[in-house]
Amino acid sequence: MNDDQTAADLILNLMGREIVIDVSSSYVYAGTLVEQDHRYLVLESADVHDLRDTATTRELYVLDTRRHGIRANRQRVLVRRAEIVSLSALEDVLI
Repeated sequence: MNDDQTAADLILNLMGREIVIDVSSSYVYAGTLVEQDHRYLVLESADVHDLRDTATTRELYVLDTRRHGIRANRQRVLVRRAEIVSLSALEDVLI
């Protein structure tokens, strides 16, 4: 199995679960992963959070989301794979 297959398998295991996505810009995404293709991941019941609009750090925002749940402000959002720095299941965020 090569690295691409491993990453693809990991993402498939996250389908239907709440995830957090860190991207290279000032945004953080949290929502339920429902679809994917070679360019996008699709989240439903998602929170698109712009860190420029708050005094909190990325890590504190993610911890707060883990503790209190996702505060959705979008029914559906597409996240470009090329922008993704990391992603994880929300339940895997350590508090």
